[in-house]
Amino acid sequence: MELTRDLLLILHFIGLASLLGGFLVQMKPAVKVINPAMFHGVLTQLVTGLALVGLAEARDVDVDHTKVGIKLAITLAIAIVVFVCRKRESVTIPVWGVIGALTVINIAVAVLWR
Repeated sequence: MELTRDLLLILHFIGLASLLGGFLVQMKPAVKVINPAMFHGVLTQLVTGLALVGLAEARDVDVDHTKVGIKLAITLAIAIVVFVCRKRESVTIPVWGVIGALTVINIAVAVLWR
């Protein structure tokens, strides 16, 4: 079980790196897009996050459901924006900025909420 948790956590971090990296590589270009890294990163985050919570529940670990609910809501918001806008040739800077801001907020909730 511990190995499974560790592998899921590694995949969760890879999803985070993909989502945030896909956002950050577009800092310079004027035209912003939803790139495949952002799309696959948010899906990886969503699936592995749910699996990590399910595994914790199965192991009878104390889970902060409020924190998990907030993180899930933020991730779903990112996923919806990414999914809706991924086929567009470009997205507005505010839409692109919302994806980045929500990603950073989700990181902050994960790290700072104890």
